[in-house]
Amino acid sequence: MLHPVGKLPAAVYWRRRLVVLTVLVAVLGGGGWLAVAFVRGDIGTASTTDTASSAVPVPRLERVVPSLPAVATPTPPVLAPAQAAAPTALTVPDPVAGSPCTDDMLGLEVRTPGTVPLGSKPTFELLVSNISAVPCVRSLDKGLQEFVLFDLSGNRIWGSNDCFPEASSDPRTLAPGEVVSLAVTWGGLTSEPTCTAARGTPGPGNYVVRGRLDTKVSADAPLTLT
Repeated sequence: MLHPVGKLPAAVYWRRRLVVLTVLVAVLGGGGWLAVAFVRGDIGTASTTDTASSAVPVPRLERVVPSLPAVATPTPPVLAPAQAAAPTALTVPDPVAGSPCTDDMLGLEVRTPGTVPLGSKPTFELLVSNISAVPCVRSLDKGLQEFVLFDLSGNRIWGSNDCFPEASSDPRTLAPGEVVSLAVTWGGLTSEPTCTAARGTPGPGNYVVRGRLDTKVSADAPLTLT
């Protein structure tokens, strides 16, 4: 290898070897350069892509208002059935003994003879009862009592305070369960609140009588005129 043998001078063979070695080094160097360039080209492409992505401006609206997926919606608490359906208890104070009788503490009922002949003078009763558990005070003044007669169409026929109103002062202490009867006699004639219209006898038929004690009103009681 180191001492070439041939017909030509040794210098020729050494030059040939040098040329082959140079070519070999050039090939190897060029391949390495291409490999480095390829790698650098990939990295540059990636860097360019990242730079392009980061260079895209963010819309002004997204800078102020976050996107919907980024907003956390709170989940409403789930109430247990007992909590959801539990009503609010209202406390009603118990009535105090000796206080005024409210309408809720009183019972009111009208009683009539049922059937009476035309032109007669029937008596009506207003029964006032204390339906509470304690004694209470209620005024039973004449001016607070009233009986009114209606026909079945709702027309007013007569009122006990129309022509002969009375006045009195009658505060009563009503014991629990106590019933007081207040009576009035009807003269059998029609009337109206001013008592200025002509009075007459209502015709035969079915009627109702309604009682009142100040703001407490009774249910209707039937009355038949024959």
